[in-house]
Amino acid sequence: MECERWVEEAARLFASARSLPEIEDLKARFLGRHGVVTEALRGLSELPLEERRAQGARINAAKREIEELLQGARRRLQEEALTKALAAEVVDVTLPGRRRGGGAAHPVMETIARVEAIFRALGFEVADGPEIEDDWHNFTALNTPADHPARSMHDTFYVADSEGMVLRTHTSPVQIRAMRAHVAVGGNETELRVVAPGRVYRVDSDATHSPMFHQVEGLWVGREVSFAHLKGVVTAFLTAFFAGEEVRVRFRPSFFPFTEPSAEIDVQFTEGESAGRWLEVAGCGMVHPQVLANGGFDPARVRGFAFGFGVDRLAMLRYRVSDLRLFFENDVRFLTQFE
Repeated sequence: MECERWVEEAARLFASARSLPEIEDLKARFLGRHGVVTEALRGLSELPLEERRAQGARINAAKREIEELLQGARRRLQEEALTKALAAEVVDVTLPGRRRGGGAAHPVMETIARVEAIFRALGFEVADGPEIEDDWHNFTALNTPADHPARSMHDTFYVADSEGMVLRTHTSPVQIRAMRAHVAVGGNETELRVVAPGRVYRVDSDATHSPMFHQVEGLWVGREVSFAHLKGVVTAFLTAFFAGEEVRVRFRPSFFPFTEPSAEIDVQFTEGESAGRWLEVAGCGMVHPQVLANGGFDPARVRGFAFGFGVDRLAMLRYRVSDLRLFFENDVRFLTQFE
């Protein structure tokens, strides 16, 4: 009679259960380690042999019925949950389809493409080089001495377990490689005009700096090249890049180890939030004779100028973006503005 009472009670409780956790609690009540059925099976050892067999058969039969009730309750709740989900997620076939969002070029990549197109129109070729550079190309060939701050671990990413290898801190090493390749093929006095866009790396991060950012550097080497050519090229580029906006360009004396004389390049807009303010956008200068020699040229016979723009800074100015980090966070809400 006790076994039948267990089955009746289990049937009533499983039928009224409204959640899977409740079902599992009921399972423990009847079939768990300390459930009534389990305790009854343990108590069989205290009964005489004949009575043990008869009582064991009744308990096992009740156990099987309770297990069937358990499985049935589980199926019932799973089916109810599925029915509810299907009702909530019903598809209205008369609704218009959902379009997949269209992709677009990243604003920094668009800026690089724009820069390359303008310089190609000015007669420059696009050059490329490795992002992991050796010490000679990244520093020594560019007249940067061993005690220069740029060689500090605080400013440069050094590659572990490699002798003197760094993540390039500027794209100037591409200029050295381009000069040496040009001299090897075309000779010492043939003209060279290249721009080198690409990723560079420095230990720096804030609203206007990123540990990884983009530069485009330019180089023009020839017998008659002068600072006047440098000013003309830079002014023509900035005028074309900020087409539709009135831009003033200013050159301020400065110092770089790889150019002499050197200058900072500033721009001033007449409209927008930055109207009237001078904003630094690049550095430039006449290529230092030692750098020309390291590139394979004879500094007594040729001269050259070089410049370097921060591509991300140009993109910030063109698109009126106030925080450089937005370009690298991959936030779709930000990027869809440039589709």
